[in-house]
Amino acid sequence: MKVNPETYAELTRPAYVLEEKRLRRNLALIRDVAERSGVEIILAFKAYALWKTFPIFREYISSTTASSLSEARLAYEEFGAPAHTFSPAYTDYEIDDIARMSSHLTFNSLSQYERYHNRAKAANSAIKFGVRVNPEYSEVGTDIYNPCAPGTRFGVLAEDLPETLPENITGFHCHCHCESGSDVFQRTLVHIEEKFSKWFPQLEWINFGGGHLMTRADYDVELLVSMLKDFRKRYPNLKVILEPGSAFGWQTGPLVSHVVDIVENHGIRTAILDVSFTCHMPDCLEMPYHPAVRGAETVENALDGISGSLPTVGKSDVDNNGVCACGGRGHSSFLYRLGGNSCLSGDWMSAWRFDHELQIGETIIFEDMLHYTTVKTCTFNGISHPAICLLRENNELIPLREYSYEDYRDRMD
Repeated sequence: MKVNPETYAELTRPAYVLEEKRLRRNLALIRDVAERSGVEIILAFKAYALWKTFPIFREYISSTTASSLSEARLAYEEFGAPAHTFSPAYTDYEIDDIARMSSHLTFNSLSQYERYHNRAKAANSAIKFGVRVNPEYSEVGTDIYNPCAPGTRFGVLAEDLPETLPENITGFHCHCHCESGSDVFQRTLVHIEEKFSKWFPQLEWINFGGGHLMTRADYDVELLVSMLKDFRKRYPNLKVILEPGSAFGWQTGPLVSHVVDIVENHGIRTAILDVSFTCHMPDCLEMPYHPAVRGAETVENALDGISGSLPTVGKSDVDNNGVCACGGRGHSSFLYRLGGNSCLSGDWMSAWRFDHELQIGETIIFEDMLHYTTVKTCTFNGISHPAICLLRENNELIPLREYSYEDYRDRMD
């Protein structure tokens, strides 16, 4: 069916909508960066793994990165190419299949390399081995996403590497970014080279991981291209790989939801939706970050707790109907928490300012919900899962997957 992508009024049930035009825009930019800088940029499944859209991706990139047997199999069977694979720990019962489906296999520790590299080589004689290294530097501000925090389980320190690497290790993998700018990579690269460049002559490739958010509007793409070119001039023996995830799915489509009820407690109004933060937008609670809602103004923490306030709006500014009289846009505004439909008490976020009173049945559109969502959703409470749809460039909406009771039941087998 044809839909209006401004309102998605035609949708009566929740859905993630991937907009093909925006996806192709990101893919074209990423391909351009790869071609101009002379590096390989591959898709990280941990952020985006909608395999029914892989034919589009194959027009722009040729490889992907995996962190498990299931992801490696998705790369091998659905994307059509062996994966660049890293896992914190491989297991006896999966290593042979993972190796068979991988072009590159990166070990998190030298002990894992010693334990499994012979078996992996026996399963795939062409496989390339790498080791993850830890530069002990990261500007990621949220500890749960910081792979270089003290005590981290990720990567080998420079002080723990032998002067001569095991002969089968031909690459380094280093991941220490999260939705970061090229200026962060510039500062990080100094630490990587200071700690690990003495081993570079022994290597064939280096993977700078993900978190390079090159499709964000304010990202300095030219700085990234310049840095990569300069790095390749300094180390012409190294093939350079980047494996962003969010950059591919960034701003490629929303999660469309609807108001199913409005409740009030101590003057705070909550619009309860037919989606859930904990089930369908988990990074909003984990990161945390405040998602943009179409047609509403974000007022973070304005209604969090009885005494919580911001300089522009406090409890005294909100009347018993949840109406903000502070006139942020020259008119009365309506402040709401948005609440999920699970039993988790914390399944809500606050607050958004609307220019009208919300009505039951009204559409609420969460922007930018195609990365780290469909790969992380859960069926807690048996909550109905949003459909996954592709919006073609002619505004035709194609369902990629719709969910039913059987999907929940089969996960409980």
